[in-house]
Amino acid sequence: MKLSQGSFSWALLEQMPIVGIVRNIAPESVFSIVPGFLSAGLTTLEVTMNTPGAAEMISQLRHEYQGRLNVGAGTVRNLYDLELAIQAGATFIVTPIIDEQVVKECVRSDVPVFPGAYTPTEIYRAWSWGASVVKVFPATALGAGYFKDVLAPLNEIKLMPTGGVSLDTLPGFFHAGATAYGIGSPLFDKTLIDRKDWTGLQAHFEKFSALIAKLRRGE
Repeated sequence: MKLSQGSFSWALLEQMPIVGIVRNIAPESVFSIVPGFLSAGLTTLEVTMNTPGAAEMISQLRHEYQGRLNVGAGTVRNLYDLELAIQAGATFIVTPIIDEQVVKECVRSDVPVFPGAYTPTEIYRAWSWGASVVKVFPATALGAGYFKDVLAPLNEIKLMPTGGVSLDTLPGFFHAGATAYGIGSPLFDKTLIDRKDWTGLQAHFEKFSALIAKLRRGE
């Protein structure tokens, strides 16, 4: 496997450490959503491979927003999914589980990989294989205290809570030391999308970027 032209921008993720997760959203809606996503200061988008038309969406988004938007593939469960994602032009890979072959192939191909792990042992194993960031999933029932406890002995590991991250819970994860935040339905509000209220959705996105800015200011 070989990474297609262009690469992941760590600067964009550091600028706004939210990974927006697109799952089962129609392509026409996604293309209407992205301008407001970018205008709100969000920079990184993950399209799950089990979303209809995922490969085509990734390819088109890469072409249209090169250099402005990190476009990655999520729900990559095996080497077959990985091959499709790389061929589509995904610049980073997110998995729901830790698959040694997938992680190591990404490392060999110089593709950032965020594997999903749950226990401290899984988290450390994924990191030791070369994970760029370890996605802790599902974070719903774990809470921020779990991240603080794990990072006490494993402080060099970058963690990204996914599942259960919202405007209400994000501050706790921030203070616990999370590096990034994977957010799906709390970010991509279904009601607003169904209404095609793109202006309202951008305002919703802006609440997340404003929250990150506020937390970084120590407020």
